[in-house]
Amino acid sequence: MVSWQAILLIYPQINVRLSGSWWRRRTFQHQLSPAEIQDALNSFQYFPALAQECSQGQINLITTVTPIERPLSTLTAMGEGMYWPSPNDTRQELDKLVMTGTFDSVFVLWPQNNLLTGEFVPTGGWGLGMGASDWSNGATYATVANAATATWERPVVGEVWLHEWLHGVCHHFAQQGFVMPDGDADGGGRHGYVQSETTGWTEYYRDLMSGKVNSGEEETGIPVEAWQSGSIHSSAS
Repeated sequence: MVSWQAILLIYPQINVRLSGSWWRRRTFQHQLSPAEIQDALNSFQYFPALAQECSQGQINLITTVTPIERPLSTLTAMGEGMYWPSPNDTRQELDKLVMTGTFDSVFVLWPQNNLLTGEFVPTGGWGLGMGASDWSNGATYATVANAATATWERPVVGEVWLHEWLHGVCHHFAQQGFVMPDGDADGGGRHGYVQSETTGWTEYYRDLMSGKVNSGEEETGIPVEAWQSGSIHSSAS
């Protein structure tokens, strides 16, 4: 079993000025309520067990949760008037808490939505995930926005964290020479899987995390030998 160190940075506050034409510039300010933060934490707490189950016991996620006192004060444009909290925007915390080699994965919870007023920051999705690089201090990097309670609870609690994490994990093992299915974590529909109303995409994730996704003439994904090679920064025990 491989131990995988992950840290969740919680930004309860945001105060950003969104760029654009001068007459369209606006400031977005919001503070998450304790209930909103707890909803995210409840979901995140299910993530390690979900990852272990889908990997058939190959992965042991060790998580650290760290609230951030300062407001998230910048966002990075990602085209078409959309923004996200890239490593540029969390640089203070990355350089202080995620020195290279300390964590395999970084998660960021950020206040994208004011659920009371309906105001929000346009972004590319509920979550975004990417592979490890120098930009993120050698850790996979994923962001997840706040959401209504019911959103966190369906269809599988913890699935959003697993999905975004898998983007980075698939990137890591692909670099080690293991062949991933087209779309990696997004590839379920492309390989004949169907999202279930009760189990989400977990059928696909189980095959992805055991190297059993049928991709024509070969099975792709993360086989046992990939997990046994260790995490990004440590060897498997």
